[in-house]
Amino acid sequence: MEIDFNNLLLGEEPIEFLLEVVLRSVIMFVFVLLALRTSGKRGIKQLSIFELVIIIGLGSAAGDPMFYKEVGIIPALIVFTVVIGLYRAITWLSAKYFRVEQLIEGVPIYLIREGKFAIGDFDKEDLSQDEFFAELRLCNIEHLGQVRNAVLETSGSISLLYYENKDVKYGLPLYPDLYEKRTQMVDKPGLYACAYCGNTEEVEKSQTCGICKHKEWVPAINTRRCS
Repeated sequence: MEIDFNNLLLGEEPIEFLLEVVLRSVIMFVFVLLALRTSGKRGIKQLSIFELVIIIGLGSAAGDPMFYKEVGIIPALIVFTVVIGLYRAITWLSAKYFRVEQLIEGVPIYLIREGKFAIGDFDKEDLSQDEFFAELRLCNIEHLGQVRNAVLETSGSISLLYYENKDVKYGLPLYPDLYEKRTQMVDKPGLYACAYCGNTEEVEKSQTCGICKHKEWVPAINTRRCS
C-alpha cells in the first residue's frame, strides 16, 4: 500500500492554509490570554472544579478555529464572550450568596480532627488513605499525633494545623516501615493506634477500636516535628 505523505502531513488543505493556521493560532492565543486576564487573578492559582470547566470551555473554543478551516473565528469569539460572561456572573453571585458558592465550589472537608481521621467526612471523598499519607509525608509529618486538624479545601489542596511540639500526642505512624507492621494480634501490650481511624488505645492482645470497630493496630509513636 502506497502512503500519501502529502495527505498525511497536510490533510486535504492546500499548503497555503498553513499560513492561515499561523494567523488563526496567533489570534486565538491573544484572545485566550485576554480571557484569562479578564477572569482575574484566581484564574492563575490552583484551579477549582468550576474554574477547570471554564478553562476547558475556553480551550475547546480556541483550539478548533486554529486549524479547522470550516470553523470561523467570530463564532469562537462569541463562545469566549458567553463563557467569560457566565464566569463573571457566577463569581459575582458566589460572592453575594453563600449558598451559590457552596453549590458551585463545594465546601471544605475535615480529614483529621484532633489527631484522628474524621471518618464520616473522609469516606465521602475520593481520596485513598495511601494518597493522603503521601501528602502528609511531603509536609514532613511522621504520625497523626503531630496534626491537630487537616482540611481538604475546595481547590483540592490540604490545609494543616499542627500541634506545638510540647502538645504532640501519640498517633498513627505514616511511614511504610512502621505502618506495615499493623496486626490484629498484639504481642506486647502497650499504646497502639487504629490502622483505620487513628484512634489510640491501650491494647493487650486483640480488641476492636472503640471508635470505628476495626481490629488492626499499629504501635503508636509520639515523635516531635522537625522543622
